Amino acid sequence: MTSPPVVIDTNIVLDMWVYQDPATPALLTALQEGTVQWLATPPMREELLRVLDYPHIAQRRERDGVSAADVLAQFDRLANIQAIAPKAPYVCKDEDDQKFIDLAVAHQALLLSKDKQVLRLTNRLARLGVAVRKALLHDSH
Repeated sequence: MTSPPVVIDTNIVLDMWVYQDPATPALLTALQEGTVQWLATPPMREELLRVLDYPHIAQRRERDGVSAADVLAQFDRLANIQAIAPKAPYVCKDEDDQKFIDLAVAHQALLLSKDKQVLRLTNRLARLGVAVRKALLHDSH
């Protein structure tokens, strides 16, 4: 049995490659080994490119020697680019997050997000067969 595909919001992508968050190694390993398929769209890549240049993120990248090009290269290597999904029945208050919800619903994918507006939709999205989590594995707290 294969695991469901995942849709990963921009904050978790930053956690993997900019912040080296200790909650992300299992996800990164699964992506690199191909045991988890990451679905993304061109607008998700565009958002990542824009966010990588936010002053506080650029400062962190520079401090740690992580270039925006390196992060985008990882995205390009590991993400499976999909067509933009149709609008899901549930709408997020933060329209920047809607593209992640739409793609997860269209592909019955696990949605990895720490965004409060997305997490508020967890129960409604579950009715559509979409699980929302903060990490690949359940958090222990």
